[in-house]
Amino acid sequence: MRLAELSERSGVPTATIKYYLREGLLAPGRQINARTADYDEEHLRRLRLVRAMIQVGRVPVATVREVLGHVDDDSLGRALRLGAAMWALPQVPEPDEDDEYIQAAQREVDALLDRLGWENAKQLTTISPAYRSLVVAVAAFRRLGYDWGAELLVPYAELMHRTAVLDLDNMETHPSQAERIEFAILGAILNEPVLQALHRLAQEEETTRRYGFE
Repeated sequence: MRLAELSERSGVPTATIKYYLREGLLAPGRQINARTADYDEEHLRRLRLVRAMIQVGRVPVATVREVLGHVDDDSLGRALRLGAAMWALPQVPEPDEDDEYIQAAQREVDALLDRLGWENAKQLTTISPAYRSLVVAVAAFRRLGYDWGAELLVPYAELMHRTAVLDLDNMETHPSQAERIEFAILGAILNEPVLQALHRLAQEEETTRRYGFE
């Protein structure tokens, strides 16, 4: 398809597509002559992924480029490609290791991983943004006087593990390696807001069941 058709089918203006091409977010089309290139379904799929990351996920262009670089890196195994791509997404700042609440939170999160038997997660604590995010959140609770620790987190973590199983089961229905990893990236951007919304709807439902509409 020509650029105009790619624009029409994707809903992305041609000027924006040209910008994505210049920034390396989209592979060049097959050159027909000096002014015309041809694009295929792979370009359309990648363009929709880029658009979702930037528009819906609010991911900066430079970060999108980094994520897609990991997605396209055939030298990495599946787990490493997925992990590297996910970790390139925006994350919380590094916690202050000297903060007593951070230290207490780290002990609780480490105890949580022990209780769950998540040995792989334990090996990744020094580099995992998810681990840091959980530590920061637990520290915030403790700073406000709430004893939010391993014991309380276990049932939540078990629910999230079942969700992760569903995520990967859905991911593995896609035929190609690139599609699977792209699906996982979209899941991090789009599925987390869905899960958050479902959580809040469930809270609304349970609250009104217990207390009514007063």
